[in-house]
Amino acid sequence: MATLRDTGWSYFDAIVAAAPLREVNPWVRVGIDAAYRPDYETLERLLGVPVLLKATSQSGVPALALDVWVAYEFRRAGFDADRVWPRAKAPRVLPPEIKDFVEKLPKKDRAALWSRIARGVGGMGSANLLGKNYVKQVDVVMSSWATGPELMVSTKRMDSSFGKNAANRVEESYGDAKNLRLRYPQAALGFFYSLSAIALESEADTAEWLIDLLIKLGREDDAYDAVALVLPDLTKSQEPSDPEPEDEAGPIDAGATVTLEGASVDGAAETIDIADIIPVSLYREAVPDDLDPGRFFTVMVNRILDNSPINFHAGARARRRAPLT
Repeated sequence: MATLRDTGWSYFDAIVAAAPLREVNPWVRVGIDAAYRPDYETLERLLGVPVLLKATSQSGVPALALDVWVAYEFRRAGFDADRVWPRAKAPRVLPPEIKDFVEKLPKKDRAALWSRIARGVGGMGSANLLGKNYVKQVDVVMSSWATGPELMVSTKRMDSSFGKNAANRVEESYGDAKNLRLRYPQAALGFFYSLSAIALESEADTAEWLIDLLIKLGREDDAYDAVALVLPDLTKSQEPSDPEPEDEAGPIDAGATVTLEGASVDGAAETIDIADIIPVSLYREAVPDDLDPGRFFTVMVNRILDNSPINFHAGARARRRAPLT
């Protein structure tokens, strides 16, 4: 039986597959430099999925929209699609070595093993990484067995209850940054925040305080390499009907069994039409330069490439070398 989350994934996958800029080089020439130009139209369509489905925060669908877009942008940058998680198809988290192994099996064995993976046996639904002191679920990751994590991005979305949860989110982000940075000093570590533009009017002081903290969060030498902010221009009727949930307390059990998210165990495909989606516009004018998503992807891609051998990530290097004019 398909869940609301499964339906959300179906829409997300269809939007990404149909994105006009999916294969277009995101790098553009700005003077003598190359700058990253994100595909904001695709993000606006992804943000419209939870509104269409009337998905609550507890369903996880609103938060997934941001994860899908960030992963999509790193694939646009030219990185191996199978190494960037969540992947564009189920299983969403799968070491590329496992995929390569399965693809080399005889056809009959290959089908049987993929079926088991799709049911949560041998695959994972989330990327749980051991930091310096505890295991942390990271929303967008690029990794393989050979390299370990090269990219780690934590995303947070806040559509309501701004004053109640803002401080908690910032405190969590500081701790998570230190935990991950101390174990993976060479990886590109980022934080991507979505704040409903309603907060700029309804709780202006809280929004100003939060934006200032996000800017400062990106200036720590031993924390995040870059922090980004998007401001979806949600109307009151488009906000999730439930309050922002608190994250579950307690450490992640390193030995816990994690089932796949978004994989349909019965194989039933739901008929969807992305034309039904009303895009959610972004209030980009209020985003400070330090938190600009284009700057975020520029910094993160450059760090990955600068901290890896020249023969790694050939596709991403080629795109960065050939920016559009």
